[in-house]
Amino acid sequence: MARRRMVYEGKAKILYEGPEPGTLIQYFKDDATAFNAQKRQVIDGKGVLNNRISEHIMSALNGIGVPTHFIRRINMREQLIRAVEIIPIEIVVRNVAAGSLSKRLGIPEGDTLPRPIIEFYYKDDKLGDPMVTEEHILAFNWASQQDVDDMISLALRVNDFLSGLFMGVGIRLVDFKIECGRIWEGDYQRVIVADEISPDSCRLWDAKTGRKFDKDVFRRDLGNLTEAYAEVAQRLGIMPESGVVAGKGPKLVH
Repeated sequence: MARRRMVYEGKAKILYEGPEPGTLIQYFKDDATAFNAQKRQVIDGKGVLNNRISEHIMSALNGIGVPTHFIRRINMREQLIRAVEIIPIEIVVRNVAAGSLSKRLGIPEGDTLPRPIIEFYYKDDKLGDPMVTEEHILAFNWASQQDVDDMISLALRVNDFLSGLFMGVGIRLVDFKIECGRIWEGDYQRVIVADEISPDSCRLWDAKTGRKFDKDVFRRDLGNLTEAYAEVAQRLGIMPESGVVAGKGPKLVH
């Protein structure tokens, strides 16, 4: 593999310069983290599964007119994406009470919410990604009012699509996180979905049994994380039922 410049390394992914201006290569690592990286483990095959699942979802979103940064998958661990200016806000959409919402408000985990609830979190690992309001976002100029409106619109469209996609394969979409970024097309700015959409960023429960197929398996020591993610891939029809994808993929050259 030709040497290329690393642009950014996060907890689960690495970004490299892309082959053309305005593009990046997104590499999915096997690292699993929880509790703001206080719990960490390398889980063989996780990055391959997240790459395939995110590719499947992002391609489908592009196909129904929800703009994303995804262009195409390159190999088992890498995909070509559009370079965006990331808005430093995580958008969380909740359909079912779970995780921090249950802890904060005392709502029993598993209760269906009266409507999808949108929450914003400021992206800063040192601060623990604190929850913020729309007023904070506007006051500190993290995003404009138009950006916020666009992010809410995108999040609700993604929620509608994912809820149907997963329920069609017997999975309940409890909640999920997306990130958005700005791109420019001439003088026109657009906000699009970026980062990834995978079991790392969604809570996914079996619709009948409540079995978890997401990162809570790792957070709560509920079993084999790779097997849980592989179950999602198999149900979505993007991986054969013969077994979990193994192998570490191409070697990184820094």
